[in-house]
Amino acid sequence: MSERYPYPEIHSLPADIQEKILAVQDKLGFVPNVFLGLARRPAEWRAFFAYHDALMEPESCGRASRLTKGDREMIVVAVSSANGCMNCVVMHGAALRLYEKKPLVADQVAVNWRKADINPRQRAMLEFVTKVIERSNALTDEDFAPLHQHGLDDEDIWDIANITALYCMANRTANFANVMPNAQYYLMGRVPRGS
Repeated sequence: MSERYPYPEIHSLPADIQEKILAVQDKLGFVPNVFLGLARRPAEWRAFFAYHDALMEPESCGRASRLTKGDREMIVVAVSSANGCMNCVVMHGAALRLYEKKPLVADQVAVNWRKADINPRQRAMLEFVTKVIERSNALTDEDFAPLHQHGLDDEDIWDIANITALYCMANRTANFANVMPNAQYYLMGRVPRGS
């Protein structure tokens, strides 16, 4: 591991953060490096994961959404690819493969989403994501129309834009801190469990 900022020991962290990290460890069987990488600053960890959960798990905030978990992970993979963030492409690529039940989709989206095996709604979504990344100052009502045509409303579009913005920030943090993906993510969703 060649992180620039050494990861704190779990037992040295505040109890609420320890509890959440250990819950993730119980679920996955390992602790994602990014959880420890961000935990060096507990207040920022709490703020990031509160915003993350509000956007990526809206049902936990009592809010309904037309975006699936796969859609949300697809956005993160596309954003992270555009920003060259290995940690987030690999980590969220694993989640995308699992949610979409397609072992090739994350690689396709990361390399060139325009040629990926995705549906027209997802293609329109990633076109919007790309404009938010590259030219958010040039967005117009015309950019919303294709998403509306695919049944997404302005609240869904808010989520798309803010997931994009959150991960632009997260990618930059992971990149400058040199947070690397856990090896376990590379095979997730590629091969049947137990293989």
